[in-house]
Amino acid sequence: MSKIGRKPIKLPQGVEVKLNGSHVTVKGAKGTLEMDIMPNLSVAVENGEVTVTRANETKPVKSAHGMTRSLLNNMIIGVSEGFSKTLDIVGVGYRAQMKGKTLSMNLGYSHLVEIDPPAGITFACESPIKIIVSGIDKQLVGQTAANVREWRSPEPYKGKGIRYTDEYVIRKAGKTGGKK
Repeated sequence: MSKIGRKPIKLPQGVEVKLNGSHVTVKGAKGTLEMDIMPNLSVAVENGEVTVTRANETKPVKSAHGMTRSLLNNMIIGVSEGFSKTLDIVGVGYRAQMKGKTLSMNLGYSHLVEIDPPAGITFACESPIKIIVSGIDKQLVGQTAANVREWRSPEPYKGKGIRYTDEYVIRKAGKTGGKK
């Protein structure tokens, strides 16, 4: 058995899981998420816990067992608490601000970079150098944060660019002097 796949998921207050054949719907205070389950896996909701079991021991089913449990767990956490990623902007003159729901960033280009959030994602700027990407879908939050970071990835010499708050940028030494 998969170590992760066999763990039951406890349902927090206010979260409802509906099963319709191989389709799972998770509804909570922050929204609703849906997912299709692989044919040889089954999901059961009993006594406030969600369990994932597999029908056979073939390699593809065993591989998907733990992943399916993790995806369901992330859906339950997402609709009850939500997910967020924090980005820091490092560099002289680099800054961000909100224009309605649109994130507008000055990143050293000749134009402003404006990003509209996808459905289910919200941007927030605590300060001109801190961006918060939040939503209920963990994968979408991470992908949107990566798309924002991609506009100016941190460079290794001065460390300028957009980085995750907990990211460590390995710095390189610059040129040393003339040749001897």
